[in-house]
Formats: sequence, structure tokens, C-alpha cells
Amino acid sequence: MTRLHDALILAGGLAASLLATAAPVLAQDCEQAVPDSALVSPGKLTMSTNPTLPPMQYVDSTGTLKGMRITLGDEIAKRLCLEPEYVRIEFSAMIPGLQAGRWDVINTGIFWNPERAAMMKMVPYESQAISISVQKGNPEKITKEEDLAGKTVGVEIGGFEEAKLKALDEKLQGEGLEAIDIRTFDNFALAYQALSAGQTDATVSIDPTAAEYDRRGDFDRAISGLFPTPVALAMANETVADAVVETLNEMMKDGSYKTLMDEYGLLANTKPFSLRGPND
Repeated sequence: MTRLHDALILAGGLAASLLATAAPVLAQDCEQAVPDSALVSPGKLTMSTNPTLPPMQYVDSTGTLKGMRITLGDEIAKRLCLEPEYVRIEFSAMIPGLQAGRWDVINTGIFWNPERAAMMKMVPYESQAISISVQKGNPEKITKEEDLAGKTVGVEIGGFEEAKLKALDEKLQGEGLEAIDIRTFDNFALAYQALSAGQTDATVSIDPTAAEYDRRGDFDRAISGLFPTPVALAMANETVADAVVETLNEMMKDGSYKTLMDEYGLLANTKPFSLRGPND
């Protein structure tokens, strides 16, 4: 079984809303920083994640959640003296679930925009862009945006990537080029599986994921760095949001935040964290 097949099967099986708890042992003298009244579950920081984007969030061969965002979530929970708990679920359910009080934090690399910031309390913590992955050898010779005209392109439904792909399609059609045949999937694992099976010509995902698959030798990354946009953690409860902001600022001061960003080759924030927009 190839590493790609193993990763896709593991990630693709996460469509259901399953819980995975890290369950660290908290120090007895650790004082909980967020009252239970502000939390979905007493003593826990419940976070939703879509673990189909290695190396940012994924499930390894033992079924364990891994990746930068899991490490970040674990550290935030630890500093708040809370137990991290993860709900593995498709991206399309993230915002409705937060609004319904199913989790405290969306921790899946949700892209910041004014419309979302008006609905939730968002804390931008990294800058992210999207890439175009293709089959090994790039048989369709895709090297620039215009080469996607007339191609079948897979993308996860309901996210920033789908919105940008649709905007690009409108732009290309406005220039007199063929429409992109956009195929949406419940998660990125399924989108990559379709590309592997030859059902699509390309897949849109975030830069680190496309780079990881390229490094593994599973797919080629044909285009990268498209539409750089801030990525955030999102919360509904103001008390939780304020505690997360304070914790991230502590991590910035002690250097652990920058160390984590550097480990994954991400552009780190240099200004203090806040619930304001990324340009405020």
C-alpha cells in the first residue's frame, strides 16, 4: 500500500463527526483560565478540525491526529489548563457547528474575510496561499492560471479554495477562455483521490499540503502562492476568544509561536494578536 493511498484512506474516513481527545495530564496546580460556563464541555477546549491536509492537520497510520494546527491547539489548551478535544468533521459543517455551540474553536486553518469576521470572533495567526496539484509528470502541462481553462479541477466544497477557484473561472471566461469544470468534494483527501484516479486534471489545496504531496512524490505542484490570505482560529464565545488571544501573545513573547511557524515554513505574525482584521 502506498503512502498516498494510506493517507487518503485514513483521511477520507473522517467524514463523520468523530471525537479524538489528546487527554494530557494537567498539573495539579494549573488554574483553569476559562470558566466552564464559557465552554462547550467543562474543563475541555473543544476544537473542530478537518484532518485531511498534511502536514497542517492529518491522521497518521496509527489513527493519531498530527500536524501544525493540532500542535498549536494542544499548546493553547495546555496553557489555558484545559484538556484538548477534537471533533473531526468536514469543513462545510464548521461554521454552523460553532454557531450551534458544538465546539469552542474552529481549528482547521479557516481563511479570514470580513464576512466571516462579522459572524465569528476570528484571530488571524498565519498567512496562507493555495496551490494547484497535478499528476506526476504534469501530463496536462499546467504551469499558469490560464492553463486551467477547459480542465477538470477538484476542490473541497464550501471553503476559500472553492471560492477562489470560482473567481478564477469567471476571470478566465471573461477573457474568452473555456470554463473550468469545477468538481467539489467533501474533503481534500477525496479531491486528491479523484486526481490520483484520473477523474480530474488538477486539485486545488493550500500551499503546504501541495508541497507535502510533491515532496512525497505523489503529485507535482504545478502552481503555488495564489491568493495569499490570512488564516485564523475562530470562536463564538468572547471569553474563550480573549483567552486564546492572550495565549497566542504569550507564545509570541516566549518564541514558541515563531518556532512552530518556522518548523512548517509558514509566514508568522509580527504584530500582537487581536480580534481585529489582519490589516487593522
